[in-house]
Amino acid sequence: MKKSIGIDIGGTKIAAGIISESGELLHRTEVKSDTSDRENMFTQVVTAVEQVLEGTQFSEIEGIGVGVPGKVDREKGIAIFQNNLPWQQFPIASRLQEQFGTKPITIDNDVYMATFAEWKASHGKTNETFVYVTISTGISCSIIHNGSFFRGAGFAGELGLIPVLSKEDNERLEKIAAGPGIQKIAGIPTKDVFNGYLNGSQEFQSIIDELTGHLAQGLYSISSLLDPHKMVFGGSVIVNNPFLLELIKEKLKIYQIPEQQHLLEQMSISTLAKNNGVVGAGLRVFEKF
Repeated sequence: MKKSIGIDIGGTKIAAGIISESGELLHRTEVKSDTSDRENMFTQVVTAVEQVLEGTQFSEIEGIGVGVPGKVDREKGIAIFQNNLPWQQFPIASRLQEQFGTKPITIDNDVYMATFAEWKASHGKTNETFVYVTISTGISCSIIHNGSFFRGAGFAGELGLIPVLSKEDNERLEKIAAGPGIQKIAGIPTKDVFNGYLNGSQEFQSIIDELTGHLAQGLYSISSLLDPHKMVFGGSVIVNNPFLLELIKEKLKIYQIPEQQHLLEQMSISTLAKNNGVVGAGLRVFEKF
């Protein structure tokens, strides 16, 4: 059985896993990020790899896939820019090869890695358009069209930057519908907003109503521009609160004309949850994609 290592790097944690060629997560570990400087951050990545390799020889590994936030140079293996890491122009691929040996290293943006795992898990077809949307501390999406990523000039999929109509003004979707935005609007932790809603509080009913309306506006732009065959949602906000999906679909249907409503039956929440970044990174090692 062929195996790879997938690494999902974030500002809070680094997850690493051993992945089979079929996408099975054989072993997983997680360590805290250390964003105090670039070398401390890299040391934590090395620690995650060493931990996940316990009981496995590195000679058994086909290669390493790495998902990094922000902009990356996939050809040169460089993490170019991130909001939450001290890794501007950091040569992550060559550093990992220096540390562990000259196995192939595949790097990409972390959302693209998660998207690849979700596309595989949903048995995505190479003659369709697939969209993965993450709603967490930020909002973003990635598109696989006819079996290849749609990247534009390099910044495609920034759904969170789209302005939507709110009660007071036009706001970027991420500012009012991602986790920190919800907390800012409500004045309490985001998880308490959802608990309050589920307990029937009228105050939180109105917040969730606005939230799902904003998300529906943003998603309608995807529906109209791409008319995707399938859409999968991930990220802590929606994975931990799956009831949101039906509310979003109800509001999205109001915007859509009948020819667009096929999408409503093809919208689902990730079954991979927090592991999609690790699995996708590992699977990319096996793909000429």
